[in-house]
Amino acid sequence: MKKFNMVVLVKQVPDTKNITGEAMKEDGTVNRAALPAIFNPEDLNALEMALQVKENYGGTINVITMGPPTATEVLRESLYRGADNVYLLSDRRFAGSDTLATSFALKQAIVTKIPDFDIVFCGRQAIDGDTAQVGPQTAEKLDIPQLTYVEEIRELTDKKIVVRKSLDNGSEVVEAPIPALLTVTSNANEPRPYIAKKLLKYRNAASKFELKNILPKYPEFSSENELKKFLSDRGLFIETWGLEDINADPSLVGFAGSPTMVKMIESITLTGTGFKQIEPTDEGIREFVAELIEEHAI
Repeated sequence: MKKFNMVVLVKQVPDTKNITGEAMKEDGTVNRAALPAIFNPEDLNALEMALQVKENYGGTINVITMGPPTATEVLRESLYRGADNVYLLSDRRFAGSDTLATSFALKQAIVTKIPDFDIVFCGRQAIDGDTAQVGPQTAEKLDIPQLTYVEEIRELTDKKIVVRKSLDNGSEVVEAPIPALLTVTSNANEPRPYIAKKLLKYRNAASKFELKNILPKYPEFSSENELKKFLSDRGLFIETWGLEDINADPSLVGFAGSPTMVKMIESITLTGTGFKQIEPTDEGIREFVAELIEEHAI
């Protein structure tokens, strides 16, 4: 039976549960320093679905994240859960990328570095943008079918994939040839916790951006290159790809490749102006419903 070569696209995002007034900058971009960073929730569901495919059918899981050097943390978390290979897509020239530029960079990374992929998984959307555009745009650029809002894989062969996807009022079962891209919802599964054995193995995994800071922990090495070789020999060095590594046109990434512009930011404060007490009687409820209908609230 074929073993599937899988790509999982993940993102480190600001935790928006306790958002504050300092969370946005004047230029309309997110002030990521004002919020703690977490693994995008639905990307965890995508990773879990890939792990289940690996367990049920066999295969290799390659995780890619595009972001600043600190995004290495979600790659370590992916290793803790069972990913085989992780890659950091990071370059200052990627800064300011909107969904169009991001999907182009991700497509370039996949076709340049993992061209023999079978399935691409990603979360339905990221909580920092809520656009749900990167997955479908990446599929379009890869010229492969996209299966969105996926909750379950029903069948998988070396020729096709059958999934159940969520609809507004139910679900439907759809089939597509592979390679294909799946966007996965939070209802698909319960992401597994860290695996203790893998946590112990990969807790010291690091990218090139982290070598300088962790070098003091290894007094036996006098240079970052020596430490890099030590980590590489043990499968603990996290490979980083820049613009040239994925053969990306600089005019199609970052601000240059992002047609989306933030025109205005408006802070809205909701205030109460009073309340109306509804009598807990049939007549009171009828009057309340009639009022809501008149005001087009329902």
